[in-house]
Amino acid sequence: MFVSGYRAMWLVVLFDLPVTTKACRKKATEFRRDLLRDGFVMMQFSVYARPCASEDNARAHLGRIWSMLPEIGRVRVLQLTDKQYGRMHCFEGGNRVEIEGMPKQLELF
Repeated sequence: MFVSGYRAMWLVVLFDLPVTTKACRKKATEFRRDLLRDGFVMMQFSVYARPCASEDNARAHLGRIWSMLPEIGRVRVLQLTDKQYGRMHCFEGGNRVEIEGMPKQLELF
């Protein structure tokens, strides 16, 4: 599926940023926009995820996250293998739903 020696990874960004002032709300919005520009998708309001083709690619995106961190608030980045990510259980209401999968274009690399 992937080039030998490479493992598909997921980066999951969880954050709690203050939004008590207009300036704080602006910084939080900028952080969310930066994540979206870097290919992350919103899973929940303060939880974003991005598939990465390899550990090296995940490290590159982690560096980008580091460069866009707001001055205040908490941000956590969880790095998971595709297999670990696939073990996630997702529910909407009382019903189980399928999780997002690795995009097909990454399988070509």
